[in-house]
Amino acid sequence: MRKILHVFIVLPFAFAAINTYAQGSADRGAVLADTCLGCHGIAGYRNAYPSYRVPMLGGQHEEYIVLALQGYKAGTRAHPTMQAQAGSMSDDDIQAVAAFFAGQGELDKGSARSGAAIKRGEEKAAVCTACHGPAGVSTMPNWPVLAGQHTDYLVHAISQYQSGKRTDPVMAGQAAALSEQDIKDLAAYFSAQPGLFTTHY
Repeated sequence: MRKILHVFIVLPFAFAAINTYAQGSADRGAVLADTCLGCHGIAGYRNAYPSYRVPMLGGQHEEYIVLALQGYKAGTRAHPTMQAQAGSMSDDDIQAVAAFFAGQGELDKGSARSGAAIKRGEEKAAVCTACHGPAGVSTMPNWPVLAGQHTDYLVHAISQYQSGKRTDPVMAGQAAALSEQDIKDLAAYFSAQPGLFTTHY
């Protein structure tokens, strides 16, 4: 009886410690993310060359942000600034930053836009839904939410998978079969859906 009572006394403290650590990770991530917000926290901020808007991270999956940062750190994603930023981060830093961005709120619930390119993209996006979910809202945390992301960033990202500047066996295979127009249409469709948002200071 004494042993059982001891377990019940200790367990609440253990759970409290876990919850405090998770919250502490996000709080620490907010401090570490100050540098990130210099680009990702400004609506419409553009990469200098090639020119495209930097991705929105608000509402993105924590697990995917971790994978992306690990990719920059390992050099499997090509971007000098991001490689330098991720290269200076420990695994705990990466986890904390990902927790911060993922915890910024729910996906934007705005209305989807329409148009010819968007309609063409919707027809071509059927194969994408297996990983990225209906309308680009992935239910699997290791695959990114695409809904609401900037059109030009999506074009840039898909083109990098196609050229091999980003290495992922699934995406490389999918992107290889796409024409330039396919990429533009898919980007138009996914960006037109309610979803991601810019995390502000």
